[in-house]
Amino acid sequence: MTATAPVLVEPASPAPLAPPPPRPRRRRLRRLLGNGLVQAFLLVVGLVWITPVAGLLLSSLRSAQDSASSGWWTALADPGQLSFANYAALLDDAGMTRAFWNTVLISVPTTVLVVALAALAGYAFAWLEFPGRDWLFLLVVALLVVPVQVGLLPVAKLFGQLGLFGTIPGVVLFHVAYGLPFAVFLLRNYFAEMPREMLEAARMDGGGEWRVFVHLVIPVGRPALASLAIFQFLWVWNDMLVALLFADSSSQPLTVELQSQVRQFGSNIDVLAPGAFLSLVVPVVVFLAFQRHFVQGVMAGSVK
Repeated sequence: MTATAPVLVEPASPAPLAPPPPRPRRRRLRRLLGNGLVQAFLLVVGLVWITPVAGLLLSSLRSAQDSASSGWWTALADPGQLSFANYAALLDDAGMTRAFWNTVLISVPTTVLVVALAALAGYAFAWLEFPGRDWLFLLVVALLVVPVQVGLLPVAKLFGQLGLFGTIPGVVLFHVAYGLPFAVFLLRNYFAEMPREMLEAARMDGGGEWRVFVHLVIPVGRPALASLAIFQFLWVWNDMLVALLFADSSSQPLTVELQSQVRQFGSNIDVLAPGAFLSLVVPVVVFLAFQRHFVQGVMAGSVK
């Protein structure tokens, strides 16, 4: 018999050691550094955004002579240049005050009508059964891609035949018509996400469709309604294209009045600057008033 050679078994190599976890101090440093970079970036963005706004504010508080002789930043070293005389002159300017109230009379009714009509249509498309519902909603979605320039001339001709051309109601109707497709699309998607059991329970308790809509759907959909109101108000308040075509001298909004006075920039800066700042600050105030619901409303219907 032949002897079997013994088999040598090499010892297994030790498993690599896992890297030690970072020390708590190191983790805090990384978190602090990351937050610091984000905050520094946001600070830079905020300063870039606020600089022209601050310049416009200071210009609106300086006299025409000071604005012609030096830049607005000189007021930071010489606060004696600042006064509210320009705003007093703005109130005495009949064209600017009339344009401001025209802007209010155009923006507020348009926003209210778009939100109210879109809420009714959005609820109907989401929860009511009627013939052709899906095809009608598809038509609403298709209208989202129609640019506003396509309808300017045909609607202007129609308004001329109806006697609405050059009037505030004509401008309001145009903004309502072109604001409804997006508004209906937004609110329909938001209302469709509501639990069906919640609506069925309200109907079983004896609530009709109108009662369910007013007392249940509207309170739950408040974030989307507030967000839509912000968007619509900003679009109409800052609009100039539609107002240039459909408004005359007695119904033109603030944007058109400011554009007409820019041609005389050198002689009326004391009225133009406070008017421009007033046109800017009103949308900011409206946004801040509804900012609690803005993020929720923007995300309405984005996730099914």
